[in-house]
Amino acid sequence: MNFLDIQQVQQKFHHLTSIKDKPSLDLTRGKPHADQLSLSNSLLEIKTEDLLNNQIDLRNYGELFGLEDCRKLGSEIIGCSKDLVIAGGNSSLTLMHQYLSSLYFHGPSQVPWSNQERISILCPVPGYDRHFKLCEEFGINMIPVPLTGQGPDIDHISELVAQDASIKAIWCVPKHSNPTGETYSEDCVSELLRLSTLKKDGFKILWDNAYAVHDFQESPDLPNVFNLASKIGALDSVISFASTSKITFAGGGIGFIAMSEENLHKFSKHYASMVIGPDKINQARHTYFFKDIEAIGEHMKNHAEIVKPKFDEAFKWLSKQNHGTWTKPTGGYFISFNSNPGLAKEIITLASQAGLKLTKAGSTYPYGVDPLDCNIRIAPTACSLEEVEKAMEIFVTCLSLATLKKN
Repeated sequence: MNFLDIQQVQQKFHHLTSIKDKPSLDLTRGKPHADQLSLSNSLLEIKTEDLLNNQIDLRNYGELFGLEDCRKLGSEIIGCSKDLVIAGGNSSLTLMHQYLSSLYFHGPSQVPWSNQERISILCPVPGYDRHFKLCEEFGINMIPVPLTGQGPDIDHISELVAQDASIKAIWCVPKHSNPTGETYSEDCVSELLRLSTLKKDGFKILWDNAYAVHDFQESPDLPNVFNLASKIGALDSVISFASTSKITFAGGGIGFIAMSEENLHKFSKHYASMVIGPDKINQARHTYFFKDIEAIGEHMKNHAEIVKPKFDEAFKWLSKQNHGTWTKPTGGYFISFNSNPGLAKEIITLASQAGLKLTKAGSTYPYGVDPLDCNIRIAPTACSLEEVEKAMEIFVTCLSLATLKKN
């Protein structure tokens, strides 16, 4: 089919929308497919007697920071000392909320954020909508910062930080970033850390390393932020998050948070007001299932075998037409697509008429406002390979129709 011929595209769209039993396809969120979840079903078969952990009764309260073996596993994913890690419940997003609430009520030093007139956080864009929701929850002002392909624009950040004293932190998804798929370069990470040391009242790098082990083909290495921070005395700036949500079970994984000893001491007082002890049975299952980071690496190769063909299928369909631009990630869960300006909402509306659900336009920007109305996040993982093919056929048809109509 010629996606440059408006008559052919209109006929194709009419066919897709006139199908009696239209498909129900969903490319909205980065969820693992059932086949990926099944890779970890052995977790459910581990017997209770195999989970005895240094005489700790896993069924009871206690172990505020999590089991030692689980903290060690988290430290290997994050890349820091075990003593800096809390192994929590099944969501790193919950830990992000808990950490922000500690800053809101107690502050990084003496003055709580809630007592300050204005608090701002830098948000690389396009970015992760859940980060934006967290900021909205606490009334935090969000300032978008463009991504460059190797991390956020450092020159732009330098100007903003120098001009605006309300800026207290930056969100980062540093590897296979959501949704662009880029991995931060060493120069970018080093400069972020250097800038953090210039803020006398503290500056937090909220390092959401959700896709630390999620390569589906050869990928650039992410610099170790803790090692770089240690060299220049910036450890207090780094607050790192990770989880096993897309490694084992999305609804039954383990979230991790890591920070300097000083930060951990401060945060633990707030954390203890909310947590008596995590799900130690689940933590013990995971450390029994994964002895170390090498075991996780082998496990993730199986994920890659399921995920990569879906991305390849998406790329194949995008390459059939000449409208817009898109990223080509080597890991993670997303493709970031940019249409011509002013078309994202229209494309998403047309797709819904043909049975394809896409993330709401603007979701990858603070406050849901994409100034160019062009960015669409494509998440192919939750569908089967056959469903990805059908979904991308619809997407490319709707993209072409919207573009040709405007031209």
